[in-house]
Amino acid sequence: MGLFKRSKKRDTENIGPNDLLLNALINNETITREKAMTIPAVSGAVDFICGSIACMPVRLFKYEDGEVVEQKDDRRCKLLNTDTGDTLDGFQMKKAIVEDYLMGKGGYAYIQRSSNDVTGIFYVQDIYVVIMKMYYPIFKQFWIDVGGARYEPYEFLKILRNTKDGASGVGITVEVSKALETAYQTLIYQLGLVKKGGNKRGFLKSQRKLGQDEIDILKTAWQNLYSNNEESVVVLNNGLEFQEASNTSVEMQLNESKKAFLDEINAIFHIYPDDFERTFKEAIYPIVKAFETALNRDLLLEKEKDDYFFSFDVKEIIKASIKERYEAYKTAKETGFLTLNEIRREENLNYVEGLDVVNVGLGAVLYDINTHTYYTPNMDQQTDLNKTESMLEAHVMEQEFVADGNSSDA
Repeated sequence: MGLFKRSKKRDTENIGPNDLLLNALINNETITREKAMTIPAVSGAVDFICGSIACMPVRLFKYEDGEVVEQKDDRRCKLLNTDTGDTLDGFQMKKAIVEDYLMGKGGYAYIQRSSNDVTGIFYVQDIYVVIMKMYYPIFKQFWIDVGGARYEPYEFLKILRNTKDGASGVGITVEVSKALETAYQTLIYQLGLVKKGGNKRGFLKSQRKLGQDEIDILKTAWQNLYSNNEESVVVLNNGLEFQEASNTSVEMQLNESKKAFLDEINAIFHIYPDDFERTFKEAIYPIVKAFETALNRDLLLEKEKDDYFFSFDVKEIIKASIKERYEAYKTAKETGFLTLNEIRREENLNYVEGLDVVNVGLGAVLYDINTHTYYTPNMDQQTDLNKTESMLEAHVMEQEFVADGNSSDA
């Protein structure tokens, strides 16, 4: 038994930094959120997605007589965009919620109410949220426990990824744990190489038997060499020869593995470095819609749900690129989608008299949305839409009068 223990101990001690990757995979180690976030590609992807969504302001709209009107003075928008009532501001809260959505079991925020008014939105880290289920396949029920206090589902904002019960979601660290664990252990492997100063593994050959003092001196010198400190040279006396060990398969494929892991992680998060439009559609927009749906469900009163809706202002995401923004404005103006004053308002610029015109022809007809008049520059002709409609109505009435047989000649 003692011999077995000593043998097992020696085998454990012989596992060096170069065997960490294989050892971790054999031992079936699981990745944690903290470990995953130390992987640069994962941290970068999460920060990009969370930051993109957090920078978009949330607007509240209402359908009024067939038109969509923004409710600019609603307090809920202020809570979501600026002052949440919590220690986190609106940007920080949205970013934290999206990170928990991606990497944890979901994004949660407590909704503080006074009667029917929302007075605060308090982010709650997902590790403090305990879901208490009374689960039935059809009529699902659950409660939320935080610090021993029980809350009803409608008291919390819940943004969940791949949920099957509406109470908690599945984070990426659980869904693709093996891929993330392999990337993490590769990072640890690289760290081991750096700690050794990048020196190759190998062994010493001696033509004569060495004394214990000589062996101890060599061990100390070798340890200093591989510890990446100031010692960078080991002097080998006569009769000693260094034999470099062959590279392991992991060492030979390290660079290829790094690129493969980067591509794999980008695929997991739907990040396309050379295609922002596709990245927005696949990585950002689905989370935006999940966030909007949760807001509409939990922040609106039942009587508001038919006429009101929350929406993220996705235009904010292109403001980082002035070229893309101005090209979009150019297209909107040429197609008559926006007036110049509407474009100026998007850029927080002052109103200018006379710029409320829309192109309604091939660059030849202008329409003033305030006076309801058309102007044709090449004919220098102005048409009042109200007068035109009045004349058209009079003509129709005259035709109907004649059709009834009531003619002035009769």
